[in-house]
Amino acid sequence: MDPSQDNPIVRFKAFFWALAVFALFGIALGVIALLNRKAPSTLEDVAAVARYENIVAVKSEQAALLSYKEVEPGKTVQVKPADVFAVLGKTLAASKSAAVEKPEQVIPESPTAKALAETAKNAAPVEIVETDANAPIDPAVMEKGKAEYMLCQACHGADGNGVPGLAPPLAGSEWVLGPVENPIRIALRGLTGPIKVKGVDYNLPAPMMAVAHLSDEQLAAVLTYTRNSFGNKASAVTPDQVKAFRGEVGAPALQAADLKAPN
Repeated sequence: MDPSQDNPIVRFKAFFWALAVFALFGIALGVIALLNRKAPSTLEDVAAVARYENIVAVKSEQAALLSYKEVEPGKTVQVKPADVFAVLGKTLAASKSAAVEKPEQVIPESPTAKALAETAKNAAPVEIVETDANAPIDPAVMEKGKAEYMLCQACHGADGNGVPGLAPPLAGSEWVLGPVENPIRIALRGLTGPIKVKGVDYNLPAPMMAVAHLSDEQLAAVLTYTRNSFGNKASAVTPDQVKAFRGEVGAPALQAADLKAPN
């Protein structure tokens, strides 16, 4: 063994050199950590910075806009929100409530709903003329119907094959391809109870809600789309055909027995 390596001075010198190296290493790590703290490290951090900047800008702009502004003596162009709310509150308090007249907003099982159901039951059967199933379909109507179908695909699927345990398929459904009044009335009143589709029994866990808030044109487009998509081929649905059944809006949801038997 080399006697110089057993020198206490050499040992202490090596020890202090090691301490110095570790200290420098710790300082370097601290500087790196500080630099990383100044800059966002993830996409979420970057987005958060932008959100906070937007909040500050919006609040500043609101504070500037939602205040009294006098462009000329005696002419105020903006008032404080508290004053606006006070005026609206007094106006609403002084107004008289009015009955809801839109049938699609009628509460189910209410006296109004029962009256509408009785009216629909006693009304003369609606007769509509089926259009030619071989007539060409307007591409614009199909595009509009495809857009409206976004509301339907949550239950019936983007491909029209339905969702197991939730909704039956529209693809190849005799209720879709059969008498045109069936899909029209279902759309206007909704559907509840068991129904057989393509030989399979479905007992809907929840009734299909009516979509009577859509206009005649919107309903005609989406029904035309479903009758001519997913491998289906049937006549187009016209706004006039939908309009013919508008009197049923607000009546209770239909059951399979209320519909015209498919061909």
